[in-house]
Parts: sequence; C-alpha cells; structure tokens
Amino acid sequence: NGIRGQPTKDVHNKVYKSFSDVIEGKEGRFRETLLGKRVDYSGRSVIVVGPSLSLHQCGLPREIAIELFQTFVIRGLIKQHLASNIGIAKSKIREKEPIVGGILQEVMRGHPILLNRAPTLHRLGIQAFQPILVEERAICLHPLVCRGFNADFDGDQMAVHVPLSLEAQTEA
Repeated sequence: NGIRGQPTKDVHNKVYKSFSDVIEGKEGRFRETLLGKRVDYSGRSVIVVGPSLSLHQCGLPREIAIELFQTFVIRGLIKQHLASNIGIAKSKIREKEPIVGGILQEVMRGHPILLNRAPTLHRLGIQAFQPILVEERAICLHPLVCRGFNADFDGDQMAVHVPLSLEAQTEA
C-alpha cells in the first residue's frame, strides 16, 4: 500500500488497509467471517459418562437447556397465561421459578437435539438424542455411543444443536 514504503492515507490522515491486511490475522476476512460463525440454538460443553441413560438419551445441563429452548419456554408461559408478555416470561426464566422447569420438560419431551463432536468426519459424528435434564454442568452420554463420535471422557467437548423446523426434527 503506497509508494516506496510510504502508506497511502485518506483525507482524515487514516492509513488505507492493503489487500493483505484485509485478509490476514484474527480480524481478517477469512477468520472473522468465513471460517467460524456463531449459531443460535446451539451450545457446547464437556461430556461425562451417564451409564443410567438409554442409548437414545443424553443428559443436558439445565443451564444449557434453558438457553437453547428459551423461545419455546417463553411461548409456553404465554400460551398457558402464566406470563402476559415476553418481558415477564424472561424474568420468570431468569428468576428460575419452579413453573419454568415444568414447561421446559414439556417442551423438551418431543424435541430431539443433535450432538456433534468435531471433527465430523462421517455420519456418526453428528447424532440425534432425546434430551434429559441434569443438574450437572456437563453433557451426559451413555458410554456405548461414544465410539461413533470417537469420543472419550477425558475432557472432550461436544456441541449441541436444536433442529427448529419439523422437517429437520423428523430428519434427526
């Protein structure tokens, strides 16, 4: 950028970014926007063994479940006339009122979640499970399902995704 090492500046004396400046580093185009994205209705946590679970179940921490299913819980609170608007429903969730747990259980009952362990190299790297609320802060998995994920319980992390559309839920 510029002639003989002198940077080109605009009218406000600000240095123009060269093409290489735009694409390199953490704030560069590739790492900032193309490689990794934050996604709604998803979370991540460490996995721990849950031998009491069935093969199709996973233990989902209450904190993560409330965050993932928040919009569904808000809709349930309003539909059952336990909250008159979104603000009141959010405050009930924030204050951890007992009624929220019941509605969360109801919402989760018919809603599968997807568990994914990076890198996803084949079909078994992402699988659907029936979520069960747990009080721990880690995702619980039956030890026999770990082979498909190539996971073990030495600190591996897994991502949780909520399929939203009916089509995505039936595919899961």
